[in-house]
Amino acid sequence: MTRRRLHPHKVRPRRWPSRIVGLTGSIAMGKSTATSFLARAGIPVFSADAAVHKLLGPRGLALAPVNERFPGVTSDKGVDRAALGKAVFANPEALAALEAILHPMVKDARARFFQASALKRHSIVAVEIPLLFETPQNDLFDMIAVVSAPAFLQRQRALRRPGMTEAKLKAILARQMPDAKKRRLADAVIPSGLGKRETLRRLTRALKSKL
Repeated sequence: MTRRRLHPHKVRPRRWPSRIVGLTGSIAMGKSTATSFLARAGIPVFSADAAVHKLLGPRGLALAPVNERFPGVTSDKGVDRAALGKAVFANPEALAALEAILHPMVKDARARFFQASALKRHSIVAVEIPLLFETPQNDLFDMIAVVSAPAFLQRQRALRRPGMTEAKLKAILARQMPDAKKRRLADAVIPSGLGKRETLRRLTRALKSKL
């Protein structure tokens, strides 16, 4: 069954990488496990979250503009995530301002990743983006895989994270497309609640059948 896309695929005027896998899923669904499997299989992976961590870390490129917009949230050690979180939590305008700073920088980092992969002539690469369907970029990918787990397991995983609360989790989920809709839009659904062996099996099968 062909799933409807938010944005139809476009023809990408490039030869390398010849296939780009988009990996997504809501918070605490097991994306890190899936990306580790891809990396172990020799498929280069670009993580949007990892790029943000680097941008906000020591000597990160985003420190100056973030501190200009949110004074007092940075130091030589990088961004104070608790302070920044407090500044944007439940404040859509502040969150939009932060995203306006970070998103172009993440996009530039991704472009450099593609260039490096092309030089190494990798035929397949993967890009892990939590909000892939929530932003207009799904036409970049040849295949989109959604990592999914039952809601009760997602909640357990999320609340084990440092600093996570019921209120924060609720706010995060409100910004994310429901898991059921993501599964309908995806080319492949990768379960992460049935054990790592099943996750690996389903991911391997999806790559072989969809690419």
